[in-house]
Amino acid sequence: MALGEKLQDWRGNALRLEDEVGKVVIGQQQTIRLINVALFARGHVLLEGGVGVGKTTVLRAFARAVGGEFERVEGTIDLMPGDLVYHTYVDAEGKPRIDPGPLLRHGERLTTFFFNEINRARPQVQSLLLRAMAERSVSAFDREYRFPHMTVFADRNKVEKEETFELASAARDRFLFELNMPTPADSAVRRALVFDTAFHDADALIGEVRPGVVAWEELNAIGAAIQQSIQASETIERYVLDIWEATENPRRFGIALEGVEMDRLVLAGASPRGMSALLRAARVSAWLAGRSHLTPEDIHAVLAAALGHRVFFTPIYEFRRQELAQALIEQIVARVAAP
Repeated sequence: MALGEKLQDWRGNALRLEDEVGKVVIGQQQTIRLINVALFARGHVLLEGGVGVGKTTVLRAFARAVGGEFERVEGTIDLMPGDLVYHTYVDAEGKPRIDPGPLLRHGERLTTFFFNEINRARPQVQSLLLRAMAERSVSAFDREYRFPHMTVFADRNKVEKEETFELASAARDRFLFELNMPTPADSAVRRALVFDTAFHDADALIGEVRPGVVAWEELNAIGAAIQQSIQASETIERYVLDIWEATENPRRFGIALEGVEMDRLVLAGASPRGMSALLRAARVSAWLAGRSHLTPEDIHAVLAAALGHRVFFTPIYEFRRQELAQALIEQIVARVAAP
């Protein structure tokens, strides 16, 4: 089968994947699309939102539809780095035992690793996870364990601040996307979530998702093929470079935010890794739309998710990060001339 035909078949599978998740998670179409983009861009996702909005449900639904093995870890203040790698216990005969931990126990079949409330875990634990994300491997028991198909999803409790350890900016840069999963605003969706008892049993909901919609063993190869097949014109390249400069020097493009001294806002703009992530995601967005070339709409579709957490603000504005990052991205879209 020719590469173009194979990619077309896979595009159909990717859209069916969204449909399967959308059957059990309603009112979150944008979040579902962006998680799907991250999956085929082979990047990790940091997800945040209020308590009870369905973050765990959407990730479990994706894990079932993708196939392979799923692991979940709860972030707690007493979690240690070794807890991700091995599990110690006393067996029925009273002898101490050591078994592989959640990162290792499934070997190369591990496809979805969910770290719940990552900001409750100590920085040492976060560091080990970030290394595993970057290298998709860890060293333990005098050997290297690899999990080349793993995608990490982490969520952050943004309500409670006691006994939490916020991710450093450099650590957040390791995530392809940072997504905010909002409470649905549509009245029909809100009514269904409250009064339709089908949405009250998460396990039964997940059971409705068709398993193995895509061949998880081929995701890396398909992801690479997508990147090679989607082209960018010179005008799109110039546009992306202007966006990059706008994250570093927004005033050059006439960008102003109310109540903000623009000369004191940006400590550092997006990194080369961040811009590379933006382009990887945009190519997947174009592929899902059935195009073989990038358009400004593909850039806009992933811009906030890919760059919002990668523009570093000075300390005086950092405490307003979520508000200011969103406003800055909106102004970049409005002010930087698109082809």
